[in-house]
Amino acid sequence: MAERVQKIISASGLMSRRAAEACIAEGRVTVNGLTVALGAQAEAGDSICVDGRPIPREGARRYLMLHKPRGYVTTLHDEQGRRDVRELLRDVPERVYPVGRLDMDSEGLLLLTNDGDFANRLMHPSHEVEKVYRTWVQGEDVGMRAEILRLPMEIDGYTIAPAEVSFHKLIPGGAVLDITIHEGRNRQVRKMCETAGLRVTRLCRIREGSLTLGELPRGKWRDLTAEEIESLMK
Repeated sequence: MAERVQKIISASGLMSRRAAEACIAEGRVTVNGLTVALGAQAEAGDSICVDGRPIPREGARRYLMLHKPRGYVTTLHDEQGRRDVRELLRDVPERVYPVGRLDMDSEGLLLLTNDGDFANRLMHPSHEVEKVYRTWVQGEDVGMRAEILRLPMEIDGYTIAPAEVSFHKLIPGGAVLDITIHEGRNRQVRKMCETAGLRVTRLCRIREGSLTLGELPRGKWRDLTAEEIESLMK
């Protein structure tokens, strides 16, 4: 049975479906030696290559949670030579890729998988997966400025939905806030705080959907349980 090429690449665990679509659009994907365009289909037994290399055969699915430290980029290879999360996953034999992102200066819960459908479900805006960020901020009148975060605001020309904000604790010169959002735009929480007149000094994602970071040590990873995977897919 024929399937779209990007779906087959994603199912192989090589990359997400969105990344596969980008590779196809860039002319980097061939089927049986011929470069294909978006919308192309392939069947079992066809030879599919990305950048001239055959895609992996579909194998065991892995679903990991990593406590990403500061100073690592959320990618498997960085052209600028910065440390990437692959360095923290050297004992994982399967090729897994990040679900979403955490910027280099942020830390906390990062999901990785080789299941493209799982990744697409979590990242698709229609599913509105909640993400909670523990956010250390500095600024005057934090209580008043936190109220601004609870209002719709425009970031990079896009109107984002109001955030849920709760005070975790007060600290000298500021506070620690728990900020809940459903979108995942680039550096969204940092830009929201900046718009509200608050300076972020530390940012840690502590929850995504039903999954919490818990006591997982910084720089370590663990497999998700079957119950956790099922809960995230609901």
